[in-house]
Amino acid sequence: MSEKTGKNYRLPSEAEWKYACRAGTTTPFYFGETITTDLANYDGTDWTDDEGTTYSGSYGSGPKGIYRKETTDVGNFPPNAFGLYDMHSNVWEWCADCWHNNYEGAPTNGIAWKNANEYRVLRGGSWNNTPYSIRTAYRDRYTPDDRYQDFGFRVVGAARA
Repeated sequence: MSEKTGKNYRLPSEAEWKYACRAGTTTPFYFGETITTDLANYDGTDWTDDEGTTYSGSYGSGPKGIYRKETTDVGNFPPNAFGLYDMHSNVWEWCADCWHNNYEGAPTNGIAWKNANEYRVLRGGSWNNTPYSIRTAYRDRYTPDDRYQDFGFRVVGAARA
């Protein structure tokens, strides 16, 4: 893409991704405390988290919804306050950071946290995840060689070095 356009693009750092997703909010979703399948593409019929806990509603107190079982076109759901679409669900988005179990020692300037760790960070959740896994704060990890139908990416336009 950089070669075709003459502009520089890269994956966002995890900090950049989270900032872009939150768009000034502090709630679990940029829509608020809960989410519905009218706001994002996720499994609205299953409310079990990764530890097997079943919630009484769609993370918080949202209603059950539908399960589309595939990606949707960008723009089918409302954007956040920054005008970004599908920050919650549709596809997991790769970040430039290597995986760390917590943020102790993380860069404070928003740059990607690199090391020799084989895992990379993914954010946002996907169409086949529960509301628990598509919250702004939720993160996952895979190796860069892992390929799944619900993995994707979002790029950042970057200044030339």
